[in-house]
Amino acid sequence: MVQVKMEEEKKETKVVLTRPLTIGRESDSDASYKAPNLLQRILSLFNNVRPGSDLTRFQLPPLFNLPKSQLQCYGESVYCTGSDLLSMCNNGQSPLDRFISVVAWCISTTRPVTFGVAPYNPILGETHHVSRGNLNVLLEQISHHPPVTALHATDEKENIEMLWCQRPDPKFNGTSVEAKVHGIRQLKLLNHGETYEMNCPRLLLRILPVPGADWAGTVNIRCLETGLVAELSYRSSSFLGIGGNHRVIKGKILDSSSLKVLYEVDGHWDRTVKVKDTNNGKVRVIYDAKEVMSGLETPILKDIEGVWQTESAHVWGELNQAIVSKDWEKAREAKLKVEERQRELVRERESKGETWISKHFVVSNNKEGWQCSPIHKSVPAAPITAL
Repeated sequence: MVQVKMEEEKKETKVVLTRPLTIGRESDSDASYKAPNLLQRILSLFNNVRPGSDLTRFQLPPLFNLPKSQLQCYGESVYCTGSDLLSMCNNGQSPLDRFISVVAWCISTTRPVTFGVAPYNPILGETHHVSRGNLNVLLEQISHHPPVTALHATDEKENIEMLWCQRPDPKFNGTSVEAKVHGIRQLKLLNHGETYEMNCPRLLLRILPVPGADWAGTVNIRCLETGLVAELSYRSSSFLGIGGNHRVIKGKILDSSSLKVLYEVDGHWDRTVKVKDTNNGKVRVIYDAKEVMSGLETPILKDIEGVWQTESAHVWGELNQAIVSKDWEKAREAKLKVEERQRELVRERESKGETWISKHFVVSNNKEGWQCSPIHKSVPAAPITAL
């Protein structure tokens, strides 16, 4: 955990950064914060929630929170990585080489989830701005109800751009929670004139009979210009969560024009993923989770004066510190303080007849769903740096 303070216009800016989620030892990750009597307490939370209920307005007590916002979790899946997969995407010699690298990069955005703890729901207008090398990443919460997050990232050296606009949709099913993530992620390799579109798997949180968390569902990746397509099936554990193989990925890469399968994909997203060439039978590893997700370090603050008041690590700074310290009374007070301030801002806007407007994205919501486009062509360097 990194904590920094400063005095600016008589306001205290407290920035509290915490470790990213990792597949290493549990003690190396902030995901190790768990509530006591976990299963009993979680069941008590859902006493008054009916199956099929939308959980986007469901507020967790701090005891069940990770010391970070969902905005930070989305961002970490892009900038917290032990190897530069994006450069590999850009440096591929052929469209097929680049496509396979994009498949590996897409898998790398799948991050571990710990059962029983969850990040905070971002407040409206909350931002998260981080740089790693030449990659500058900016996220903004562009809607609160329903929760919608926009992401824009640019690497001017590699000439790469990323744009996400996504909306989680969690539902309670009686013995489990299923969260679908609506929206398309785009990755643009501008040097090659290629745009890749992909979706996100759904998150399954199983409460009974065996508590657990896993990703499941089908992820489709396609390059609009080359016609290459990948179909990846994320498979959770067997029925009721007992036995079976966990965190499995199976799929194929094909040419959509001929429907010819070029490669078969097989592996585990938390270990290794391999592809098999259907022409010659050769197998190679395209993704190693240990290289990408282990040993990740807490980002550092380079310029506290450059931190926006809307930055996640500032908005939730007091709450982050309280959770890490396991001071649950202080955590409750800090979370209530943020929520009350948001209600006050809503009342102020309503009294003035004002509508909240995003500072960083042009936002629309129509029959095709939520869409966003960045106001600025590139994302500037951030005051927070990922190692």
